[in-house]
Amino acid sequence: MSPARDRETASPSPSRPPDHGGREVLASDDIQRALTRIAHEILEGNKGHADLVLLGIPTRGVPLAQRLAEAIAGVEGGTVPTGSLDITMYRDDLRSQPTRAPEPMSVPAGGVDGKVVVLVDDVLYSGRTVRAALDSLADLGRPSAVRLAVLVDRGHRELPIRADYVGKNLPTSRTERVMVRLTDAGDEVEGVWIA
Repeated sequence: MSPARDRETASPSPSRPPDHGGREVLASDDIQRALTRIAHEILEGNKGHADLVLLGIPTRGVPLAQRLAEAIAGVEGGTVPTGSLDITMYRDDLRSQPTRAPEPMSVPAGGVDGKVVVLVDDVLYSGRTVRAALDSLADLGRPSAVRLAVLVDRGHRELPIRADYVGKNLPTSRTERVMVRLTDAGDEVEGVWIA
């Protein structure tokens, strides 16, 4: 797993941030404001919610996609199909870490053919997770367009991939870690920390 996709195994206590340190860069309210802004940007870029599908990249991209769908519905009044995209077998680090459990996969009933698909993830780092998601998506069908929405873009790209919609650009060093916690992903706290 790439450093950007590292997940904590122990649940943090509600009174302190993950890893018992780090600097909070987004609180729960900040995350919601960023998602509301991204929802408006998606609607503006797509000229409404017609033919729009949101696919979250597990783990925390899935609840973020659901929150974006709710925000879009709050503005437009319609329902945006959401799902999750399993990228396990498309990762380029399987040789070095071959034992992986498949992630949940859920594709809306209408599929992705001819749709504008917005891939949603929590942190964009090297771009390798997004490349795996694009490969997985190609096996599902042929969207008319694919966009990328991320809560945090921390830089240090290794592939020519950029996000169309970004909640927060967060310059980091390669030695730092960005930790995203969401209560609807099972975390006890919510926010984004850098450590």
